[in-house]
Amino acid sequence: MTAWNTHYIPPDKIQWRGHYDTPSGSSFFQIVQTMNLFEPITVSTQQQVFGLLGFKCDEGIRRNHGRIGATEGPSAIRQALATFPVQKENFSCFDVGTIFCQDGDLETAQLALAETIEILLHEGITPIILGGGHETAWGHYQGIAKVYPQQTLGIISFDAHIDMHPMLTGDKGSAGTAFLQMAKAHKTENRPFDYNCIGVQHASNIRSLFDTAKSYNGKLILADEIHEGQLEKCFDFIDRVIDQNEMIYLSLSLDVFSAAHAPAVSSTQPLGLTPWHVIPLLRQLAASNKVISYDIVGLCPRYDIDHITAKLAANLIYEIIHHHSEQPRTW
Repeated sequence: MTAWNTHYIPPDKIQWRGHYDTPSGSSFFQIVQTMNLFEPITVSTQQQVFGLLGFKCDEGIRRNHGRIGATEGPSAIRQALATFPVQKENFSCFDVGTIFCQDGDLETAQLALAETIEILLHEGITPIILGGGHETAWGHYQGIAKVYPQQTLGIISFDAHIDMHPMLTGDKGSAGTAFLQMAKAHKTENRPFDYNCIGVQHASNIRSLFDTAKSYNGKLILADEIHEGQLEKCFDFIDRVIDQNEMIYLSLSLDVFSAAHAPAVSSTQPLGLTPWHVIPLLRQLAASNKVISYDIVGLCPRYDIDHITAKLAANLIYEIIHHHSEQPRTW
């Protein structure tokens, strides 16, 4: 018995709305197709195919005592992305539905997410996961590991938090444990663990988290360094990950941004980054031909102001799709 089919909601085309007088094929609401995973999947392998998959969950945030509301994030991101323009040809974009967490059972929801990502990757579809809290990352990673258990995987997280907190009672995870869970999985499997976090805030992580990251050879770029103008260091940092890995998993928590740009997150950051600190790095990664899967997490729409955080999330997806490499992969 699989978990995904009991935790899956097929896509709803009504979320993709726009201006009636927009020329055909000009905006995402016109080009996004729906894909019900309960039905046979048929996609063209002659062009890039992206799959937008929601993860309707904030149980990990609740366990981490954060501000809940991320369960509403996937719908808000879809609605914001709908009216964005399309500047690129020769790609397909599908809304493939949503995985939801039921009765606080985060572990089963993460398993369901992993199984769904496994389906998408096997079909040659590049997943873009719409969270959800950062507990999304553990489920997401497990799906990638199921399909590519041997390949070297670079993990890049844009986040104010290191997210390597100790496991909770009963060995349960939270929004703050995902990358420790990945580290332990790699250690168990005797695989190299290449974790890289960009935008870390000193004031948002206790000292022991820096020690934990160091113990697993995690590599960090502090928000301070970026604010001080060391963006070239970030480009070199990412180049190293690209060069040393066969594939990359990219996770972006919206709380890496300043609250001026992202007020609707579970943990606001007054000293966070600006979008133009992140977008050049996102473009570098998307163009690398190495990123196997993406997620954008942490949007809590009930706290948004004029939908600014949802629009920022949609902008990031716009950047991913328009800069993702068109070259065929060799693995």
